[in-house]
Amino acid sequence: MSAEVAERIRATLCSAFPVELIEVGDDSALHAGHAGARDGGGHYRLTLVSAAFEGHGTVARHRMIYQALGGMMKKDIHALAIRAFSATEAAKQSTP
Repeated sequence: MSAEVAERIRATLCSAFPVELIEVGDDSALHAGHAGARDGGGHYRLTLVSAAFEGHGTVARHRMIYQALGGMMKKDIHALAIRAFSATEAAKQSTP
């Protein structure tokens, strides 16, 4: 089930944003027994690079992602650790 949710996260965000890089990791097994995990929500980590984030701060980027994921945030996702970068920021990080 968790791998399926991770793939839905990936597909949803790729439809919502011009994605240059996306990595979705499933950390649900690390939180077994946690209240959110018992209710069916998983723990995921996300790295997303998109030109859509240019000029937006961290909170705005997170809001954009939460809005794109919509109802998944209420049922399928209990926790989402987000690293969101603009294309410019990502290029600077990869430059030595």
